[in-house]
Amino acid sequence: MSTPKSAVVAADRGLSEKGLKAGSVGLIGAVVIGISCIAPAYTLTAALGPTVSEVGVHLPAIFIVGFIPMLLVALGYRELNNAMPDAGTSFTWASRAFGPWLGWMGGWGLIAATIIVLSNLAAVAVDFFYLMLAQLFSNPSLADLTTVLPLNIATTLVFIAGACWISYRGMETTKTFQYVLVAFQLLVLGWFAIAAFAHVANGTAFDATAIQADWFNPFAVESFSQFAAGVSLSIFIFWGWDVTLTMNEETKNPEKTPGRAATVTVIVIMVIYMTVSLATLAFAGIGTEGLGAGNPENQGSIFAVLAGPVMGPFAILMSLAILSSSAASLQSTFVSPARTLLSMGHYKALPKSFGKISPTYKSPSYATIAAAIAAAAFYVITRTLSENALWDTITALGMMICFYYGITALACVWYFRAEAFRGARSFFFKFLAPLLGGVILLVMFFKTAYDSMDPSYGSGSNIGGVGLVFILGAGVILLGAALMLLMNWRHPEFFKGQVLSRASQIYNP
Repeated sequence: MSTPKSAVVAADRGLSEKGLKAGSVGLIGAVVIGISCIAPAYTLTAALGPTVSEVGVHLPAIFIVGFIPMLLVALGYRELNNAMPDAGTSFTWASRAFGPWLGWMGGWGLIAATIIVLSNLAAVAVDFFYLMLAQLFSNPSLADLTTVLPLNIATTLVFIAGACWISYRGMETTKTFQYVLVAFQLLVLGWFAIAAFAHVANGTAFDATAIQADWFNPFAVESFSQFAAGVSLSIFIFWGWDVTLTMNEETKNPEKTPGRAATVTVIVIMVIYMTVSLATLAFAGIGTEGLGAGNPENQGSIFAVLAGPVMGPFAILMSLAILSSSAASLQSTFVSPARTLLSMGHYKALPKSFGKISPTYKSPSYATIAAAIAAAAFYVITRTLSENALWDTITALGMMICFYYGITALACVWYFRAEAFRGARSFFFKFLAPLLGGVILLVMFFKTAYDSMDPSYGSGSNIGGVGLVFILGAGVILLGAALMLLMNWRHPEFFKGQVLSRASQIYNP
């Protein structure tokens, strides 16, 4: 009697369910959580100014260039998910393609990136929380409360704890929370863009600038270093769509829905970014004085500067939108590290306690709390030591994003190597798209690593003449390697391929 094909596939994969609540998220819910994780309102206010300072009016071109590798990698992620839906995503897929060592480092790249950004999101939420209070009570001094270090840290920890509590309660609570906050921030961003274009049309813009076709030409950027810096920032602003894949064991139709949600999320975000960036450039121009987008004083949060002139008395809505964007992203970003840690515990790449599931909410209980503690500790340490260290670590975040995205994209190429040339569809989606996306991101990883060694990179801080951004980025990766060696000593089964083995042959269900 022959073995059913599906059983052979399951046996070959070495994958297993972890007890998460299946079927709790549909396509729309997954896309909403994906948009939330990217946090367009928060990301744009933080990234528009620095990107303009690098590439000027060619901001739309850089967004397009950053969008291309993200889309190519998303297509590769979709194929891996179709073949192996597993909450471990990068960790699981790289382990299946390349073996346990590279798989573990791929998982570490995701965890480190998300833990770092969790602390940053909480910090931004706190800044805009006090700014909102200042606007609400017409008392500018309230905004300065965020500079009081003990109060800042205490408020940040409250935000992290609240996000952790919602995440602990599972995807149903997460989804409901996200619908409201995502809808609000998209509404305000749309309002801002329409109002900015209206000012341009009425002749009341600060520095009305006509949109030109050259803005969309990436080859018009003056130097490769400027191009690379701009793309690195652009990659950061698209990052987060892969959260839709980490929910694959909890979505309806797990082989198809997560991949579709990832692709839709990237495209929707691209439309939002292009619309708002064009509106900003058209209204403010790229000048280095006043409301100009190139003014260094505006780069920390460009919407905080432009919301009043563009939206008038409704500017407080932008503060609320950025607060809700960072708070929503803080909560939804917990999804990825918690499920990666869960999978690593489940497959014995970490202590088995990480594989625990809440019996009530069917969510990663231990892993969610561990992610919150790690994010809180990271923020407290870096914020106490040096504010420059905190922001330089965020700059180094781009290195880790390129690192684990690149590994996962190439894992797709290698995993499907036996069937890559069996047809046009397989060639493009399983070979060419992820290969190009992975190579672009890994080139960006090495380029950013090299550039960040310059003491002037980032905040300008350095140790022994080496840029702090490079030291922090390399340090995080080396920390992962050290922890991997420790786990190999404590839990050798995973690293011997006894739990999650490499795929020796490709099967299609």
